[in-house]
Amino acid sequence: MQMEAKKEWYLEYEISRNRPGLLGDVSSILGMLNINILTINGVDTMRRGMLLLTDDDEKIEVLRNVVQKMDNITITRLRPPTMLDRLAVRHGRYIERDSEDKKTFRFVRDELGLLVDFMAEILKKEGHQLIGIRGMPRVGKTESMIAASVSANKRWTFISSTLLRQTVRSSLAIDELSTDHVYLIDGIVSTLRSTEKHYSLLREIMNFPAAKIIEHPDIFARESEYEMSDFHYIIELRHHPDEEITYELINNRGFDNFDMN
Repeated sequence: MQMEAKKEWYLEYEISRNRPGLLGDVSSILGMLNINILTINGVDTMRRGMLLLTDDDEKIEVLRNVVQKMDNITITRLRPPTMLDRLAVRHGRYIERDSEDKKTFRFVRDELGLLVDFMAEILKKEGHQLIGIRGMPRVGKTESMIAASVSANKRWTFISSTLLRQTVRSSLAIDELSTDHVYLIDGIVSTLRSTEKHYSLLREIMNFPAAKIIEHPDIFARESEYEMSDFHYIIELRHHPDEEITYELINNRGFDNFDMN
């Protein structure tokens, strides 16, 4: 009889009463079913997540049935792990996601490590990945973009930027055009301070099957031929959860009054 290939699963359960020995009981059940625990962590105040490994999917159904009979815990997720599940176990919390726009994810500056890991996982995917990142000045947008590129083992190239000094590229070297690159674009600089040659390069990059991260995606979409629906992910980065992300200075007084550094 041919053995099934080993497969990972994500188990998450909510704890109604965290009595002594509860984790031991769950671990014992997994041990009796010969299901290996790869990683375990709390993912909320009263939730625990586990990455599991088994070569028999039927054991997962047995696990589901047994755990559902246990007092004090309720299964909230039992499925093949998603990228968000893996990050939740790694960092001990779920990424906040917009309830209406599922492609929008929210972070605060204290969560830069989680944000970098999240973007790096996206950048590891092949082909065209378009990420927009919103945030006020000096919140950590650019440093996160660069760190995520490095973490994903990708080379990064600024197409436009205000880091150190304003950058508006109009051409790329031969070795700068590859699918191993991440192209970093400042949506304000590229649309409000660009030249025709720069915009021609921008179109070429946007059509190229590689990852792009665009700061200020709302301005980019408003002032260009591209739309918000073109983005696969929108990231919002704030100094604190209640901070408002606004471009009022740009709208009222122009680009020069918006501190981009």
